[in-house]
Amino acid sequence: MEEIKITFLGTGDSIPTAKRNHTAIFVDIGRENILVDCGEGTQKQLKIAGISPTKIDKILITHWHGDHILGLPGLLQTLFMMNYSKTLKIYGPKGTNHYISLIRELIKRINIKLEVHEVSGIFIKDKDFHIEAESMSHGTPVNAYSIVFEERRRIDKKKLKKFKVPNTPLIKNLQQGKDIVINGMKIKASSVSYIEKGKKITFILDTGMNSNAVKIAKDSDILIAESAFSIKDKEKAREYLHLTSADAATIAKKAKVKKLFLTHISQRYERNLEMIEKEAKKIFKNVSLAKDFEKVVL
Repeated sequence: MEEIKITFLGTGDSIPTAKRNHTAIFVDIGRENILVDCGEGTQKQLKIAGISPTKIDKILITHWHGDHILGLPGLLQTLFMMNYSKTLKIYGPKGTNHYISLIRELIKRINIKLEVHEVSGIFIKDKDFHIEAESMSHGTPVNAYSIVFEERRRIDKKKLKKFKVPNTPLIKNLQQGKDIVINGMKIKASSVSYIEKGKKITFILDTGMNSNAVKIAKDSDILIAESAFSIKDKEKAREYLHLTSADAATIAKKAKVKKLFLTHISQRYERNLEMIEKEAKKIFKNVSLAKDFEKVVL
């Protein structure tokens, strides 16, 4: 399995700061590149991060609040001006088709190929991975997303050579865990292969606490979750249907994730960011406060 590379392009809340832009996360999964949300200023963040917009194959929209999508009209226009030749696939919650049609009406020069899908459950199933969505609670249609790479059996080419296994269709049987016989000699699948563990990344942005959050985050290697409020402001979090640092950590603990990244941090905590991380660590130890342009490799 190829390395999965995550670049945080924007880790701020609805009001950006000098250090935190509106929400956007770029995910390189090898054969494809996925953008999760596209807040205002995402194009500039891509430029600073050294990522060409034309690398984007898919966009996952969590919901249609401005701080998560206002960079989309400009990005689509730029792709047209850069002669983007692929079909850009955009996925989102209910209402996504309507909003894309409004953007098309507003910005005439976005004559690129688009596929738009309103999704729930498993909506992409590739031979290497699948992507799934679960609805969240934010007073408007919202999706959380997981990118899941299943456990796979891999062939060790050096061991094939050691056992003098020729290039034959029978290798497919070995990949499926089945023993084979070549020239009267039995080759055990376990002798020439190994199990590559699966990987899972989950994105939970803008939601109040709900059971689906734990459900979709279950057993994630990386959970990227909004933490718009300190636990000290939990009443505001409940009012606006957002998570506190403690909420995000509780989801991570219940879902048994390996690593939690906190994002979507309110500008009100800009001078005391350590407080947000410390609050979360009281509940779940392996926590990091995401920063703009931070890169994570899985």
